[in-house]
Order: sequence, then C-alpha cells, then structure tokens
Amino acid sequence: MLAIAIMVGFFVMCGLKMGPSYFEYFTIRDVVTRVAAEHDPDTDTISDIRRKLANLFNTNQIYGLKPSEVEVFRKDGKTYIDASYEARIPLFGRIDVVIRFDDLEREAGVRRAP
Repeated sequence: MLAIAIMVGFFVMCGLKMGPSYFEYFTIRDVVTRVAAEHDPDTDTISDIRRKLANLFNTNQIYGLKPSEVEVFRKDGKTYIDASYEARIPLFGRIDVVIRFDDLEREAGVRRAP
C-alpha cells in the first residue's frame, strides 16, 4: 500500500507542477490561431502581427513565451507565425522536466476549423 501511495503521490506532484505549463500552452495556441485567422494580407504587416501578439500575450498573462521569441516570417508569398517553444520545469532536486510544444506554426490569413 505504501509503494502505491508513493507512486500516486509522485504522479500527482508531476501533474500539479506541469499543469500550468499545459494551460499556458492552450492559451498560446488560441492566441496564435486567432491572430493568424484575423490577419489580412492586404493591409497587415509583420509588425502589426507582432503588435497583436504582444497585446494578447500581455492581456492573457502569458509569461512562458515572450512575443519577441515568436517568429513571424514570409515564405512563398504567405505569412507564417511560428510560436513553437520548450518549457523547463524543475521537478525536484536536479531533475527537470522539458516539455516541447512544437505544433504552433500557423499560416496567417487562412481560416481554420476549431
């Protein structure tokens, strides 16, 4: 029983430490998707996209990713937003957990189904 309690406690501790990073990831994903969907390629520039991202990151209190770390670039006449990042969470002692969120690249100006 003690071994099972220790294992359950370990997994609960991991969940409590990693949970906020996942919630922040979901918020970042929503922000990037919204900015990409609202992009008008005829009038908006890359600096407009960066400004919108910075405002929404500030409003939603996102601290794990800075707006300057988000890549906004043009390729083949299309604008892309790449907000992929890694979160490093200290678990205990010298052991850290690294979570990689690498599915945050969106093509701006294209509507996506939620």
